[in-house]
Amino acid sequence: MPIPDFVLELRRHVGQAELWMPGVTAVVRREGQVLLVRRADNGEWAPVTGIVDPGEEPAVCAAREVLEETQVVARVDRLASTSVMRGVVHANGDRASYLDLCFACTWLSGEADVGDDESTEVRWFDTSALPPMRAELRARIEAAVSDEQAARFVG
Repeated sequence: MPIPDFVLELRRHVGQAELWMPGVTAVVRREGQVLLVRRADNGEWAPVTGIVDPGEEPAVCAAREVLEETQVVARVDRLASTSVMRGVVHANGDRASYLDLCFACTWLSGEADVGDDESTEVRWFDTSALPPMRAELRARIEAAVSDEQAARFVG
């Protein structure tokens, strides 16, 4: 997975020490389906995720990541949930904890296809027939496809 330049610069100073990173999850919906990517790093299915660049608005980041990774243009509708992923150790030994802001998004245009090297496959799945994935990702999808107007805060 490509590491953003600003993270590489931070790593020059802090090595593999734990970093607190802002991240986004974009759950793109279209007619009872959600858009998922098969991640290149671990082969798992997931909604689109990414790291927020310094000074970037999180919702703008979510739309940008969707376009970069799937070639789909999406509208960001609302914040669906917030959560923290603690104690992540990446394959290269770098440690991080992530504040995740999950956004419910709506497909506007574009044919879903692999847009970069972060994924190997992009597909639409019926919300009732999702592939196997981690529980926290399922919870984000559930929050995004719900009719709730307020964000869920994971405690």
